[in-house]
Amino acid sequence: MTRSKRMPMIAGNWKMNLTVKEGVVLVKGLLSVLPVADDREVVVAPAFTSLCEIGKLVKDGYIKLAAQNMSWERQGAYTGEISPVMLKEIGCDYVILGHSERRHIFKETDAEINKKVLTALKEGLSVIFCLGETLEERKQGNAIGVIERQAESGLKGVTEDQIKDVVIAYEPVWAIGTGETASPEQAQEVHSFIRGFLSKRFGLEVANSCRVVYGGSVKPDNVDRLMAQPDIDGALVGGASLKIDSFSRIVQFKGF
Repeated sequence: MTRSKRMPMIAGNWKMNLTVKEGVVLVKGLLSVLPVADDREVVVAPAFTSLCEIGKLVKDGYIKLAAQNMSWERQGAYTGEISPVMLKEIGCDYVILGHSERRHIFKETDAEINKKVLTALKEGLSVIFCLGETLEERKQGNAIGVIERQAESGLKGVTEDQIKDVVIAYEPVWAIGTGETASPEQAQEVHSFIRGFLSKRFGLEVANSCRVVYGGSVKPDNVDRLMAQPDIDGALVGGASLKIDSFSRIVQFKGF
């Protein structure tokens, strides 16, 4: 299967930014300027406090809703946690899991991320599963080994049928919020490895249908070159997703 058969995804991860009112303004602006297109998928991931209001705006529309994290439990005495059942109820299609900030700031382990992945899929949420190496790991020549470990651990127990609801996001930690970006060639090398991993694990047909997106200082001035690579199926966008003009330009990339 060629890349043209995989629906590109552009997802905006707002992180801990934008109030509810600010988020509503942003999404209304995006809805007013983005053409309705059936050849790419657009996703926004607001903070938990904004999910309900943003969900109302995008309900039945072409922008999909994602949460930035969730618990691996459905319910119970877990103060401060959010259940996948709750996310589904308010209209979330996706949940971002394994983001580098969850791994490195909040010390989430591969095993904990795997439990979240399995629970999300069981409860009917699609997953944007993040993995990536630090600068030190890349300098030591361990980038591919780190990616393989995270993929093996994070996707443990995921079935061939379930992997179809997983989008893998390669996000080199050294390129997140730093202004640094992996070159298109560097990103393509890792994306190609990830697709090879998927092929060994789930078979060639499944691997060719899975989407692998890039995250790490994606901006209007580099998205076209990134999207021209055969194994890059979209982008997980951070800071540039907080402004109408920059995110809309990324959504309307020209490298496909």
